[in-house]
Amino acid sequence: MIFGRRWKLDKMLSFLGLTRKSGNLILGYNKNEEAIKMRKLYLLILSKGASENTKDKFKGYCEKYKVPYIEDFTPDELGYALGYEGIAVVGVSDRNMARKLKEQYNSKGMEE
Repeated sequence: MIFGRRWKLDKMLSFLGLTRKSGNLILGYNKNEEAIKMRKLYLLILSKGASENTKDKFKGYCEKYKVPYIEDFTPDELGYALGYEGIAVVGVSDRNMARKLKEQYNSKGMEE
């Protein structure tokens, strides 16, 4: 059911905006690269529109440092939720917020 999936995505993106306001979101390529190497990330979100090099690099980091990642949003969806234009890489630096975002993403209804 596409309506259910869309609602869940909107709910997750809204919570992502709340995560940003709380100061637990890291935006941008370089900051996320540094944070993941310093083991300060609990979840990485890659946009579908990120370059293949960026995706490969961050997926490799996620594997190496055991950080879960989500790749299911367009740069515009992420940008809209966070108040910026076209975001490619977003990191969550709070364990509880990362857990909640993963739960929302994996909850019933996210599948089409």
